Amino acid sequence: MANKALATRQKMRLTVAPSQQLGKVRNPVAVAAKLRAAGPHAKGPGPERQAAKRALKKAKLEADD
Repeated sequence: MANKALATRQKMRLTVAPSQQLGKVRNPVAVAAKLRAAGPHAKGPGPERQAAKRALKKAKLEADD
């Protein structure tokens, strides 16, 4: 407990020259996951089938003569 006297006063701080500062330490696993992030998923067969069904109802059917 060498710094017991500093407990209630200002804490001792070490300063580093600006040339020695490194960038913010980041989680390498999170960076790798962010780089390979996928885009939106493709729609399944259900929405396509519903759209086709709506288009079929919307289209006017004509009799073959």
